[in-house]
Amino acid sequence: MNLPNKLTMARVILIPFFVFFLLAPYFPEYGKYIATVIFIVASLTDLLDGKIARRYNLVTNFGKFMDPLADKLLVCSALICLVEMEQLSAWIVIIIIAREFIISGFRLIAAEQKIVIAASYWGKFKTTFQMLMIIVLILDFDHEAFRVLGLILTYTALALTVISLADYLLKNKDVMKEQH
Repeated sequence: MNLPNKLTMARVILIPFFVFFLLAPYFPEYGKYIATVIFIVASLTDLLDGKIARRYNLVTNFGKFMDPLADKLLVCSALICLVEMEQLSAWIVIIIIAREFIISGFRLIAAEQKIVIAASYWGKFKTTFQMLMIIVLILDFDHEAFRVLGLILTYTALALTVISLADYLLKNKDVMKEQH
């Protein structure tokens, strides 16, 4: 397994630790800060694995499949935690997670046709804004400007979620055609 794929797997391994420190009642004063650091480290592995894979020609089908899945697991775990913490409305999380299921299903159909669909720029922007939104909502600083920033990031991430879904479907509509 090459370094980018190891970084992707490290991101998956960090998820239970992130959730534990975010939701466990054992760390009321500082759990969210530990969780935020874990989330940022996990998010940075997303940035690093792709850059390393492209720079050193280490792009693999495993990475093309597992990297977006690791992102989905990390982001969806965080979003569900934010609903539990009453920092995010469930309807927003449902839209974001529905998009992830749709894209995952779409990728499975493409894979049956021996097509690997890599992440698009819209998808990368979406992921970046979702991760920034998650960090701001977890930290939940008691300041009006911070709350406004959280709202802006939330609705930008939501809009990018819908735009990236439309982009994937339009660019890859041939995948949905029946093959005989």
